[in-house]
Amino acid sequence: MRPGTSRSLRFAIALAAFATVAAAAPRAALAQSKVGTSMGQFLLIEPSARFAAMGNAGATARDEVMAAYYNAAAIGYLDAYSAQFTHADWFAGILYDYAAVAIPLGGGKGNVVASLTSLNSGDIMVRTVNAPLGTGERYRVSDVSFGLGYGRRMTTLFSLGVQLHYVQETIFNSSARTVAMSGGTLYRLSEGGLEIGSSLNYFGTGAQFAGRDLAISFDANPDVFGDNSTLPADQATGNFPVPVLFRVGLGLPVRFAGDQQLRFALDGLHPSDNTESVSFGGEWSYRETFALRTGYQNLFMHDSELGLTAGAGFRARVGDTRLRADYAWAAHQHLDGTHRITVGVSN
Repeated sequence: MRPGTSRSLRFAIALAAFATVAAAAPRAALAQSKVGTSMGQFLLIEPSARFAAMGNAGATARDEVMAAYYNAAAIGYLDAYSAQFTHADWFAGILYDYAAVAIPLGGGKGNVVASLTSLNSGDIMVRTVNAPLGTGERYRVSDVSFGLGYGRRMTTLFSLGVQLHYVQETIFNSSARTVAMSGGTLYRLSEGGLEIGSSLNYFGTGAQFAGRDLAISFDANPDVFGDNSTLPADQATGNFPVPVLFRVGLGLPVRFAGDQQLRFALDGLHPSDNTESVSFGGEWSYRETFALRTGYQNLFMHDSELGLTAGAGFRARVGDTRLRADYAWAAHQHLDGTHRITVGVSN
């Protein structure tokens, strides 16, 4: 460790390393799952095809815009104007899109990242007990989140970052809205050496659904004849929290004498509404132009539907512009595999 590292930073590094090892232990029998108790589950869909192919182990990622999703501290390393877009065909025809833009402020003032997340079910036929084949009406479920983040490198090897998220879920004519915060730290033991990252994502308040679908007619005293039996009223839903996720990880780049490079990553995840798990993966790249990746996500999670991941990526330079394209496939136990495609541009 560098001689100038402060005591608090030493403690943070030790704590992050301990949390990673602790999360790796198979403690599913001792964990309590709260699956289905949180709103905004679409926030947990990892956008980057590159890191999705590496098992979504992205706590130490820092060299692309979407790294800010995994750890807000990555924003401090984004020192060029850049943008990325991801599209994924999710389950049952659901469409997922994510876009992010990085803006460097220059002069050591840090960097800013803005992001947009969208999940859309498309039109769904309304079915009832009396009309199982459909009433002729159609509805849709749509989720959206806007994010704005700031990050700065405190030293050449240590960075901090925060993000603010606006979250909205809409089901037909009713919706719920809330705000959440994310923050993270990223530390490298040396240039090209071991990396340690930690982040706390989507810490915020809960939200209730409201809208005209919850409007009803109410009879305050059904035993009394002649009173107003059609009083306008609204049904109240429960207050649902957002899914808070603590992520801590290790990353290790390995550069060979030639044009090849390896990168290994390991993340420990502690969600507020599920059991703990570990995700890990690796990437082999050649001349920073072509890459192959594989990994495994949510190992040790109780009743996990996820598992093996794989993908590839390409990079090219056209003048002063850098282009990239990445693809990821992820296996699922009882559903079809999912596919992500990410494209990006930077100067």
